[in-house]
Amino acid sequence: MGRKYIDCREFPSESKCSVAISADSEDELIEVAVQHAVLVHKHQDSPELRQMLKGAFKDAPPPA
Repeated sequence: MGRKYIDCREFPSESKCSVAISADSEDELIEVAVQHAVLVHKHQDSPELRQMLKGAFKDAPPPA
């Protein structure tokens, strides 16, 4: 499996967050993305949040 990422710039927010997070596994990425969403964006950890975040995962380009 290739590297995955999620980028806050793809979500509208008042904070104009520019954080992008990547990981080698979806399990690792979802845990970090949820922590960021809860701590920074004040979302509640829920199955719906996790599903929405997983739906926004993208394949990361190969390293240069």
